[in-house]
Amino acid sequence: MSDGRGGSVRDDPTGAAPLDAADFALRMNSLGPFESGPVLAVGVSGGADSLALCLLAEDWARARGGRVEALIVDHALRSESAAEALQVAGWLAERGISHHILRWEGAKPSSGVQAAAREARYRLTRDWCSRHGVLYLLLGHHRDDQAETFLLRLGRGSGVDGLSAMAPVSALPDVLLLRPLLDVPHARLMATLRALEQPWVEDPSNASGAYRRVRLRRMAPALSAEGLDGACLAATAGRLARARRALERATCEAMVRAVAFDGSGFAWLRTDELAGMPEEVCLRLLARLCRTIGGEAYPPRLERLERLSEALRSPQRRRRTFAGCLLTPKKNGWLVCREPGRLAPSQPVQAGQRVLWDGRFDLFLTGRGGGRIDGLGHQGWLSIRDGLAEPMIPLEVIMTLPALFDHRGISAVPHLGYKRRTECDLTIGWVRFVPANPLTQV
Repeated sequence: MSDGRGGSVRDDPTGAAPLDAADFALRMNSLGPFESGPVLAVGVSGGADSLALCLLAEDWARARGGRVEALIVDHALRSESAAEALQVAGWLAERGISHHILRWEGAKPSSGVQAAAREARYRLTRDWCSRHGVLYLLLGHHRDDQAETFLLRLGRGSGVDGLSAMAPVSALPDVLLLRPLLDVPHARLMATLRALEQPWVEDPSNASGAYRRVRLRRMAPALSAEGLDGACLAATAGRLARARRALERATCEAMVRAVAFDGSGFAWLRTDELAGMPEEVCLRLLARLCRTIGGEAYPPRLERLERLSEALRSPQRRRRTFAGCLLTPKKNGWLVCREPGRLAPSQPVQAGQRVLWDGRFDLFLTGRGGGRIDGLGHQGWLSIRDGLAEPMIPLEVIMTLPALFDHRGISAVPHLGYKRRTECDLTIGWVRFVPANPLTQV
């Protein structure tokens, strides 16, 4: 059987063993525990890996009184993609699996297509989970993907974090990413679908030599002949993940000694603690601190971190920017705050609305009418400072604080205890610092 474009369900020429319900349950148990009646979202492209995951997850969830919500992503990169998404939806409907097609709308990049598609896929599926209150999002990455990721990051000169490749569980603010198949080779997933007489879609981009990952995949037989097969590379990534967890614990301990964090979204970094800190721990601390305050989606490149670490411990101290942060030398260390020039644009708001501004501050608006949230800025500070008590917050930070503006000007700056005395129809009920990237993670 074949869908005309995709994988055959005839006998497996590789002789790989299918993954059965017991095999899959063992892998899911290692990611738990789970509540009774779990609801699992599964990212489904229609390829063998994600489709096998979806069918296995559906059986697992049903056996526990739960269900699967299959999220079929149509990247809209090829003319056939919409029809393929409908084909996959039809297959799932035949098996009684709830499914939803998520389409990547808008202009597509001319370069970096695979990375952009991956980012869009994560965004679409995560947003769906967040809107529908689904905690678990399962992804079909397997052992061969893990080995390829290791090689790609090795080629970029990644450190321990990068070479740890993909984690079985990744805790994000709104969802848990679960990858139960990281120790399963691709051949077993194809064998699983053949055993279930389930065809799949083959994406031609997975065979295109234009992509580095595909070129590495083609090298797999030669690498395997030299002892660098998928199992070996994935095992090495696993050992590095173990080292990463130990380093992360050491970094958390160093964070307690070296960093004083403030709920207004800034931190003090002690120079004396930096001086005696092991280099690897220092690099991790700086990466974590700057991502928490600066809000960057991805960790800074290792070579940039190394230059920053050297500069912060140098006697020649000067103000600098890094990864969305402003680092200013002070008497006993460094002030680390949001870079004023990188703040989010002004955001319109209405009474009763809850908004996330600058990816850092969660605000709730009360009263009536509308206005906008923006950074206070230097001129804003000058316009309200008379009559305010001397703030405990450094000036560099004050300029980056969220302020509520209406047609009369600034009406409220909660972190400074400021509220305009006259004609304030709209105000900020509460505000919290909720960074996308936590300061500590083990």
